[in-house]
Formats: sequence, C-alpha cells, structure tokens
Amino acid sequence: MEDTITALATPPGEGGIAVIRLSGPESLQIAGRIFVNGKKERMVQFRDRYFNYGYILDHNKNLVDEVLLVYMKAPRTYTKEEVVEIHCHGGMIPVRKILDLLLKEGARLAQPGEFTKRAFLNGRIDLAQAEGVMDLISSKTEHAARASLQQMEGFLSKEIKAIRDDMLDVLARIEVTIDYPEEDIESLVEHEIRKRLCAARDKCKNLLESAHQGRLIREGIKTVIIGKPNVGKSSLLNALVRENRAIVTDIPGTTRDVIEEYVNIKGILVRILDTAGIRETRDLVEKIGVEKSREMTQDADLILFILDASQPLGKEDMEILQLLKDKQVLILLNKSDQPHVIDEEDIRSLTDSTILKTSMVDGTGLDQVENFIYNMVYSGRVEQKNPVMITNNRHKEALIRAERHLGEALEAMDASMPLDMVTIDIRNVWEALGEITGESLTENLIDRIFMEFCLGK
Repeated sequence: MEDTITALATPPGEGGIAVIRLSGPESLQIAGRIFVNGKKERMVQFRDRYFNYGYILDHNKNLVDEVLLVYMKAPRTYTKEEVVEIHCHGGMIPVRKILDLLLKEGARLAQPGEFTKRAFLNGRIDLAQAEGVMDLISSKTEHAARASLQQMEGFLSKEIKAIRDDMLDVLARIEVTIDYPEEDIESLVEHEIRKRLCAARDKCKNLLESAHQGRLIREGIKTVIIGKPNVGKSSLLNALVRENRAIVTDIPGTTRDVIEEYVNIKGILVRILDTAGIRETRDLVEKIGVEKSREMTQDADLILFILDASQPLGKEDMEILQLLKDKQVLILLNKSDQPHVIDEEDIRSLTDSTILKTSMVDGTGLDQVENFIYNMVYSGRVEQKNPVMITNNRHKEALIRAERHLGEALEAMDASMPLDMVTIDIRNVWEALGEITGESLTENLIDRIFMEFCLGK
C-alpha cells in the first residue's frame, strides 16, 4: 500500500484518552510535522516502540493538545507497515482537530476495517484470523471472547490448512497416476485416495458439529418465556436479569408486548424474551400480544414453558404443549412454594421435555435453570477439549460445500469413474476451504467482509 491511512482507534466520545492510529509509509513523517517534544522542538529521530511526550501544534503553531506519540517500525506492527499512534485527551474537539491536521498533511481517512485488511493483505494474518479480531471486539461474554481469541491465534486456520494441503497432495498423486498408468499402482493409489478423502470428510463433519454451539456462544441463546397469564413469566425474567425489568401484578394479562433483555448466564449470552400470556381474549391489544407470543416460539433456541404447579393442567396448557412440539423446551412447574396440585404424569404423557420445580418467591430451581442452559450449549462436554469451534456462518457454509464435494468425490470413485473426473470435486473442496482463510476469495468479497468491521480497526 502506497498511501497512509489514519483513524480514531478508540470509541468516540468523552474519555481519559483517545488513540489516533496511522499506518503506511509516510506515517512518521506526517505525524512528525505536527508533533513537538516537551521543549516544543521538532524531533528528528524517534526510537522504535518508545513513547514520546510532547504537543500537537496546528499550522499557526497554536497548541492543540498535550499527547504521547509512539512510533512502531515495520514489519513488526499490526499491519506490517510503519505505524504511529497518538495518545491524546479523549473528547471530540482534540480528536477532530488532530485528525484534520493529519489529513491536511497527506494521510487518508481509513475505511472500516482497513487496518486489519492491511494486516491480511500483507500476510500477517489470514481472513479467518481477521474475522476473529472483529468477533473479539463484539464479544459480550467470556466464552465468546475465548472462542474469538482461539480463532485469532489460528486454531481454525491450522485445521483448514492441514485439510487443504492434504487435498493438494491427493491431486498431485492423481496427476502422477494419470501420467504413469500402471494397473497395480493405480489400485493402491485409489485405496489411499479413498482413505484420505474419508478422513477429510470426517474432519469437516467434526468442525461442522461445533457450528451450532459456536453460534450460540457468539450470538447468544434466543430464549422465549411462554405460558398462560399470571403463571410467573415476568417474575422469571426479573429473577434471571436480577432486576425488576417487567411489571409483576396479580392481574392476568399485564404483559401485552414482548419484553427483551440480555443476561450473562455462566459466561453464555442469553437473549430472554418475556411474552404475553397465551389465552383466549377479546382485548385487541392483548390479542396482538398473544399472537406475537406464538410467533416468537418459531425460531427460538430454547423455550421456557411455565406452568402454575398450584393449579391442575388446563386446556390452554395442553394447547401450548402441542404448539411447542419438536422444540427445545424446558418446563418449569412454578409456584412450588404453594401446595402442589398439577399432575406431572399428565405432562410426561404429552412431552419428554425436562421438567423442573421453581418458585420465584424463594428462588427455588433458578440454579437448575441456569445449569440447563449451560449444558444445552456445551452438551456435557468439557469446553476446552477441542479449541477449534465454528462461530462464523460464512465458515459454516464453506465447510458444508467442502463436505458435499468430498461426498461427491467418493461417490464418483464408487461408480468407478476415471480419477481425472474425481479431481474436479477435490479441487472444489480445496477452493471452498480456501474461502475460509481468504486464499480463494475474490477482491470484491474480501472488501465486503472488511466493510463490516468497525472504523479504526
């Protein structure tokens, strides 16, 4: 890259400090023209990776801000280019003035994600690692941050590269077999190729198995609380978020719209939606709320179905159970602090979902609810057993295509098709996996991916 880019690297707004970053061949020269040291003298030399105390002056020698400037020499930088960071006081005025001066001196305002894009184009990181950077920035829980860090460190890239290298070697073996056809050698080669294609397909399958878990960790679990009016739905929401977020009264139908909250449960992001109680009603507003409640269950990751344990199972309860058929449901028998009336056997005859006893009055069962959510994500497995996890939908789609092409290659071999025909599918596998690391993507697609990044990163 021949030009030098600049942008604010910290969030805009008031703060103790703000960091303005430059990257490119003229970074030091541009910054040096507006920076003076503590004695207000121009600096001729800057030591690599040392903070320099001084001031930013405008073109009329007026003081703009008191700053620290650090110069990082290429190639040992984030972008592998010359990098300068100016640490100024946080606030829109000093930041804007310094950025204006840098632009006047020849820098260009960076596009979203352009610093990381340069790191990718300069070979410091691959595309999967670059996406891990953005995922880390947007992480809302420790588990999501850990998955992003593992992707940044190249765990996924290493697995993908190993499969691609193996497919490249398989293609080379096929080419040799075609060029030097000998019946006994070809038979041995076909056996080896089949074995390696099966191994590659198994690796893709294993990675894909982590995709659902990865999505839940990255995006959070969409959890819908559902049930008849006045069974404790809003009380459950308040208990999980640990504040009075929803109005709780003894009057049925208090909640008429969907109330949404995010909560961190054991390091897992949970998006909780409290819905209107499902019942027959003539109230137009409540009726709309009930219809919304039904719609919310369609794409929920988890449904918390609350029943009043102090009342017998009613017709509306059974209708809701039918509505939730084939869904991931946790049934809560609430108000367990009161005399138990509901018949659990009637419930078990209608569903095989897990049933827990809860009370929002004394907190009974809340720990079990949180444990259920945790185990739902990790399926009882140790979190760190396999550090490679698919958290990106783009990666998942590429792996699905790779697995499909591997299956087609094996089917072609089963049909005794010539090996040179099998190479078409193997090349497709190699290309699909290359999309994950960025080795097979077009420039337009790469640009589109980085445009989703935040400005200054």
